[in-house]
Amino acid sequence: MAATAAQASLVAQLGMMVRALWASPARSAIVALTAAAAAVIVTTAYGQVRLNRWNQPFYDALSRRNLHGFAVQLLVFAIIAGSLLVLNVAQRWLGEMLKLKLRAGLVHDLVERWMQPRRAFQLESAGPIGVNPDQRLHEDTRHLTELSSDLALGLMQASALLVSFVGVLWSISRGFALHVGGVTLALPGYMVWAAIVYAFSASLLTYWTGRRLIPDNASRYAREADLRYTLVRVNEHIDAITLAGGEADEARRIELDLAAVLAAMRRLVTGLTRLTWVTAGYGWITLVVPILVAAPLYFAGDLSFGGLMMAAAAFTQLQSSLRWFVDNFSTIADWRATLLRVAMFRRAVVSAEVLHRTESRIQLGGEPAGDAAPAQTLVIDHLEIASPSGCTRLEGKRLEIEPGERVLVIGETGVGKTLLFRALAGLWPWGAGRITHPRGQDLYCMPRTPYVPPGTLKEALAYPSPVDRFKTEDYLEALHRLGLDRLAPALDESRRWDHTLNEDEQQAVVFARLMLHAPRWILVDEALDSIDVNTRDRIVEMFSRELAHSGLIYIGRADPKGGFFSRVLHLVNDPTTRRLARHQAEQPRAAPLYPPPAPA
Repeated sequence: MAATAAQASLVAQLGMMVRALWASPARSAIVALTAAAAAVIVTTAYGQVRLNRWNQPFYDALSRRNLHGFAVQLLVFAIIAGSLLVLNVAQRWLGEMLKLKLRAGLVHDLVERWMQPRRAFQLESAGPIGVNPDQRLHEDTRHLTELSSDLALGLMQASALLVSFVGVLWSISRGFALHVGGVTLALPGYMVWAAIVYAFSASLLTYWTGRRLIPDNASRYAREADLRYTLVRVNEHIDAITLAGGEADEARRIELDLAAVLAAMRRLVTGLTRLTWVTAGYGWITLVVPILVAAPLYFAGDLSFGGLMMAAAAFTQLQSSLRWFVDNFSTIADWRATLLRVAMFRRAVVSAEVLHRTESRIQLGGEPAGDAAPAQTLVIDHLEIASPSGCTRLEGKRLEIEPGERVLVIGETGVGKTLLFRALAGLWPWGAGRITHPRGQDLYCMPRTPYVPPGTLKEALAYPSPVDRFKTEDYLEALHRLGLDRLAPALDESRRWDHTLNEDEQQAVVFARLMLHAPRWILVDEALDSIDVNTRDRIVEMFSRELAHSGLIYIGRADPKGGFFSRVLHLVNDPTTRRLARHQAEQPRAAPLYPPPAPA
């Protein structure tokens, strides 16, 4: 049922994509390119009508063995064909540029919404729809925009040919009458009706045969994304895999994902094969149908041989425009599946905050209300964090942290220390209680895994601030304080620092970044627990000097240096209360669209 509902919302999904493109910076270029392509297509249709009319005098001259008339018609053909060639090249250029601008507009919209504060993280917690966003932003958007441009221009061209050649065929067969047993049946424009019946029967049979291609394509793209993620993961962790001798196990995982891809492709092969029986069959029949339809007029003496060829060519053009759906059904199914994936991703990005159903949400305030606490104090009041395993909370009901105070939070394995970190950082809003930051003083958050972006070392140290916020002397001093003097000559070098530096060095770079920014409030998740002793001593000294006035909440396992923390708090988990439940509307959405792969 979910799959049927999703497929039935084509208009809503198209409307969503149109609104996204209309709001993008590429809107003007898209409109201009579309208008220019439409003008070229209409002009091309007119040229094809002229070329169709050329058939009659050309074949009549040929049948009469009129050499002069034959030569004249060849010259006319050269002019018409040359003009159509120029128009074909122009249409191709406009089509390719339209693909480029459509992709620019759509990706810009998705990235802008995906990179809203905290939204990407919330989407990651949304279940299947949050898996492999890179696939949707990169491959799916590319495929969607390319197919959209090709199909839109093709439909536009088919419509222009339909309008143009309906008149031609109607004028040829407007006086046709069928004589049966002494009864005369007038069938004005019968060639037009014949083309419509022929194309409609082909379209109906094509849809009935190939309707399963839409979910089959969607399933294939989902499985392809899983395989690509597995390959990237193995490549990123190849050191650990090699040291553990886990190549065979990883090969087994890759084979499982590959089997799922191949199973999805087999379903597509079966569907496309069935569809080819219809499309190819009608294609071969089309070779003779135009002549058969025009033959009654020819044998009745109403058409010359040249007129017969013109009528046949006009019928072919008309029915090919009417058969656009048949000829492009496999592409339409592919486009529909890709649109479904991108539209669902965009809808999920827009509504990423509504992911779970709980009794309440944690309140984040800019400053305490009334006389609850002094204006410069960070307050954690009755905090309860909802999770699938229950409620995570601090033993104390209310916690007030003064500037310069250093607080350690410890707890047993699995109690929810990372959840506490995310809740204090504002990433995990599900639960109850209130977290109050002093006005104008943001909380600087450091996860346990260091993030060093690519670029120059200055950019990595200043992240996310602009490089010119700090002086070169500041960068050099920060490197020196963290024992990274050897990196000083590379401040302006652009590298993949996450590959160049080991984990301890990356962690030291992150703490050097912290020293540069010197925030008033700092939240750290276990970043000191695995770092080497010398670097840890330098960080402790940095907090005693440069960051002496900064409040610190450290979530970890033990005090790295006796007496460094002024308070130690304990984190507990109650599995009987505040169990996190998925938002009901999100549970069935993706499962029917991406069914488990059939056995290979």
